[in-house]
Amino acid sequence: MKPNTTYTTTLFITLLCCLKGFSQELPPIQNFSPSDYNSGNQNWSISESDDQIIYVANNEGLLEFNGATWSHYPSPNETLMRSVKVIGDRIYTGCYMEFGYWQKTELGRLEYTSLSKDLSSGLIEDEEFWNILDIDGWIVFQSLNRIYIYNPLNSSLNRIDSKEVIVKMFEVDNRIYFQRKDKGIYQIVNGKDTLLTEASVFREDEVANIFSLGKSLLILTRHNGFYLYEAGQLTKVSSEIDQRPSLSIYNAIQLNNGDYALGTISNGVIVLNNNFEIKIEANQNNGLLNNTALSVFEDSNKNLWIGLDNGISYLNVDSQIRVYTDQNGDLGSVYASIIHQGNLYLGTNQGLFYKPITENSEFKFIEGTQGQVWCLTKIDDQLFCGHHSGTYVIDGGSVQRVSSIQGTWNIKKIDDRLLLQGTYDGLYVLENQNGWKLRNKISGFDNSSRYFEVLENTIFVNHEYKGIFKLEVSEGFNRIDETQIDTLLKGSNSSISKYKNKIYYSFKQGIYAYDEQRNEFVKDSLLSTAYSEDEYISGRFVMGENKDQFWIFTKSSLVLISSGNLDDLPKIDRVPLTFNMRRNVVEYENIIAIDGLSEYLLGTSSGYLTLDIDKLMVDNFSVYINSVNVGINADHSATDKLVSKFEDGDFESDQNNIRMSFHTPQYIKYFNPAYQFQLEGIYDVWSEWTPQSTVFYENLPPGKYTFNVRSKIGDSISENTASYSFRIAKPWYRTNFMLILYGIGVIAFSIFMHNIYRRYYRKQQEKIIEENRKELELTRLQNEKEIINLKNEQLEKDYKSKSSELAASTMSIIKKNELLTQIKEQLSAINDKTSIKPVIKIIDRSLSHNENWEMFKEAFDNADSEFFKNLKSKHPNLSPNDLKLCAYLRLNLSSKEVSQLINISPRSVEVKRYRLRKKLNLDSNENLADYILSI
Repeated sequence: MKPNTTYTTTLFITLLCCLKGFSQELPPIQNFSPSDYNSGNQNWSISESDDQIIYVANNEGLLEFNGATWSHYPSPNETLMRSVKVIGDRIYTGCYMEFGYWQKTELGRLEYTSLSKDLSSGLIEDEEFWNILDIDGWIVFQSLNRIYIYNPLNSSLNRIDSKEVIVKMFEVDNRIYFQRKDKGIYQIVNGKDTLLTEASVFREDEVANIFSLGKSLLILTRHNGFYLYEAGQLTKVSSEIDQRPSLSIYNAIQLNNGDYALGTISNGVIVLNNNFEIKIEANQNNGLLNNTALSVFEDSNKNLWIGLDNGISYLNVDSQIRVYTDQNGDLGSVYASIIHQGNLYLGTNQGLFYKPITENSEFKFIEGTQGQVWCLTKIDDQLFCGHHSGTYVIDGGSVQRVSSIQGTWNIKKIDDRLLLQGTYDGLYVLENQNGWKLRNKISGFDNSSRYFEVLENTIFVNHEYKGIFKLEVSEGFNRIDETQIDTLLKGSNSSISKYKNKIYYSFKQGIYAYDEQRNEFVKDSLLSTAYSEDEYISGRFVMGENKDQFWIFTKSSLVLISSGNLDDLPKIDRVPLTFNMRRNVVEYENIIAIDGLSEYLLGTSSGYLTLDIDKLMVDNFSVYINSVNVGINADHSATDKLVSKFEDGDFESDQNNIRMSFHTPQYIKYFNPAYQFQLEGIYDVWSEWTPQSTVFYENLPPGKYTFNVRSKIGDSISENTASYSFRIAKPWYRTNFMLILYGIGVIAFSIFMHNIYRRYYRKQQEKIIEENRKELELTRLQNEKEIINLKNEQLEKDYKSKSSELAASTMSIIKKNELLTQIKEQLSAINDKTSIKPVIKIIDRSLSHNENWEMFKEAFDNADSEFFKNLKSKHPNLSPNDLKLCAYLRLNLSSKEVSQLINISPRSVEVKRYRLRKKLNLDSNENLADYILSI
């Protein structure tokens, strides 16, 4: 080996030891399943445009991702898409039997132009295009049997044929290298292929990539690791992947920081530092969707994108956040964390775990701590553990129980000799007697004491459902002397804490400070700005190690309260980690400083996060309007018309439903963009911040509008405000021409209506005159009718009067005849007939005298003059006696009464009635009296 080669190789393979982070801490990983991007499983290639749009060659076409939404474009011939490369404003793609490029139209949609169709010689059968490179303005497409070189300036196409399979093609220092199967590595010089090396390892193993290393080439193989090629000499480079003989590397890239990202067939992605040590290992066990990485790509923000056999993932490699995820559930949810004597301790729902903070090792379980850990507290360089089963002192990896009282929520220092612990059933005192021992329970208080603070001889205890207890304790902390309770301050997830020797109570309505002089809690207007009611999750304060700062956890951020540099006013800083991103256990939030400066560890429901809050900054970013759709309904049931976003819109009146979509191309998992927008002309006030990247305006009135949108990541606002102006025309019936026509029409209509009204009023007058005439005539007729009615009434009265007279005379005759008959009967009983005979004759003459009948007939005619006329017209054959009987029957007289009137027996009357029935031709079932009454 030549000296310079030896020196370079030795320098390259010299490994400098560096301090690694925690064993399985990874950068944040964001996953997209096929259901997220709505396309096929396999993703063969990834590229990025100048405006930070991600393009993916998927087995069902081209995917486009702007940071907010995915779009899918089917491959031009509906085949597998194997490669993609963004060059300028063109997106070049290679498919099965097809290659070409896509360009965006004014409407923001991609349109495809085929290059392969212009080949005079055509393509080889079943040819697929696996790689695309950009060399000095030339576009190079690689299939397994050919390399096509396209000049976009004159659209010329040249090709290099190969009898052997071209495995892969690489660009190094503006040169093209490729591997021929069983032959070795070639390079293209002046448009010709030239053998670079035919070393056996490159004939027998597949090359994953070739990298530049000064004047040398670093060649990575699929199964045999790295080789250094320099001046014709080949040297094996040692790396940590050499210890994994089963590792199969499918592709690789070199990152901007000099690291190497390796995509493997069954081990996910491995990132090596420039000393070839494994720096990151991401696989299905710790976050990736799949273990087969078909492609790897680094975007302009140093995110590592991975096209998987089933999905897409990206790692925020440069993020100041690292994630430890308990994939197997060995740790559980982290309820407490602390660093003590070089060890990191995690108290979880499964027990207490620890590991040396500087070692690359797994967490160890501390025996005897199985179960729920509630707190970890360091007091005078001793570590205490509050546990469901009691209180423990921790020493390295061992524990000593100092109290068996169940449920130690928290432990506070009273003085150098005494500690106070809050438990499920009250407050207990621990005493240092050559070791900590349980001394006594403070009598007089049996409530759960999760949150409590000591202020001299006063203990404040917060109870979520009862309020704040203020307990005055005896001097020796043996009993409660006085208890006060503030029931006005209470609420779920509330807390009480001591900061700078002052007691604070925090709940949904804000943060209150205890005023000793007023003996009450008073709202702190400054600290209460840390969160709003909508932002509230938990009132828990997490104190910093130096007690000069504390943390509050809200929905949208971590809030750090610290002392001001120039005054005593609290300083409020926000770390934009949302609750959904933090995944911490509500009411058991915990965060600790790692290095004492700006790096922190945050416990989560399945592990922890580490973050450097001083470096959690987002680079300058912009917001873009993605598309403008008009004429659609909210449910998209109407026509969806895409219009140009580069020109002001001029829409018809029925195109007043408009949807705007926008995006900020940032791919930081824990800092998702939020958007704020306004529509000048109708909604001039900016909206609330929202993660939604679309807005829909329905039934906008005619007018001119300008849509503005801006974005926010954390507390940073986008550099720009994206705008789009448009006008909605008035409907045809509201145009100026139509308004003039309306004016003319109104005038003509007014004249027309004036004439109509004149004619109408004339007719109305004539009508009124005619109605008055008719009314007078009607009045006259009504008066005449009234006179007739009066006459009729008088006649009716006369009729009733005569009827009454008839009835009275009839009854008088009947009574007289009855009396005469009775007298005759009495006289007939006397024996001296001679003396009474003249009297009897007079009586008989009187009973048979026609004067009674004539008087009756006259009265009857006056009362019912038409009866005899109607009766004779119907029955002319009736005799006078028959008429007389009919008259009596008309008066509804009984046979006895009739017999009295005509001086015959009732039996004879019945005979007469019978004969009369026969003359009247009545049936046996017809009533004679009813018939007479009906005439």
